[in-house]
Amino acid sequence: MNVSPPTLARPKVMGIVNATPDSFSDGGRFLAPEAALAQARRLIAEGADILDIGAESTRPGAEPVPAEVEIERLVPLIKALRAESDVPISVDTMKPQVARAAMAAGAGIWNDVAALRYAPESLAAAAELGCEVVLMHMQAEPRYDDVVAEVAAFLAQRAEAAMAAGVAREKIWLDPGIGFGKHPLRHNLPLLAGLDRIVALGFPVLLGASRKAFIGALDPGAAVDKRLGGSIAAALAGASAGVAAVRVHDVRETVQALTVQAAIAGGR
Repeated sequence: MNVSPPTLARPKVMGIVNATPDSFSDGGRFLAPEAALAQARRLIAEGADILDIGAESTRPGAEPVPAEVEIERLVPLIKALRAESDVPISVDTMKPQVARAAMAAGAGIWNDVAALRYAPESLAAAAELGCEVVLMHMQAEPRYDDVVAEVAAFLAQRAEAAMAAGVAREKIWLDPGIGFGKHPLRHNLPLLAGLDRIVALGFPVLLGASRKAFIGALDPGAAVDKRLGGSIAAALAGASAGVAAVRVHDVRETVQALTVQAAIAGGR
């Protein structure tokens, strides 16, 4: 007798498509439109619940990309994907004009590492678009007295600013910004351990810890593409804390790990 596996509650898995020449993990591999489309199709086949497409690297020291170049890289890819799939598409950009072009092409989520602070019109643009918005914590200097409390306070303040500008509460996601203005171990580890305090703010939380530098700090010498085990460990920690989604490079393996974790929890 064939028995279907149970429907299990787990965080959504957001697959990363870097249509850039210089992203920290896979810069250049998917810059060509056909390569980016093939990667997106592969991630969908592997079980991605959401695709996050970026056309400007946000790694430290990356060269800024003009909005026109971002749009040229993003829009054809989004249109091609939307023509063949209904998977939700997130666009990873700080620029309102890029977000507008992406939403017009078929994206539905604006993933902003600047938490709608990049341009004076960012808040108004998010409200006008009516899309889901991910607000991420990032600061220039990694200095904190209490990293969890300070990140939580920042995210709460940005959520309030977004709602005051007209963004619906149910459209807002929060991202603690692992690796953005944080020391690999002194700040990222307490933040991962304190994710439940970010979740307690009452908004869906997106966790992006895949292949980040803290894994390499714990496993010295591990190349960026050799950090799968650490990435999965962080995803499982996020799931235990109640995050709504994890942003990852390795979709199939993460989906499997989260599914097994949920099955074990369901069998208690």
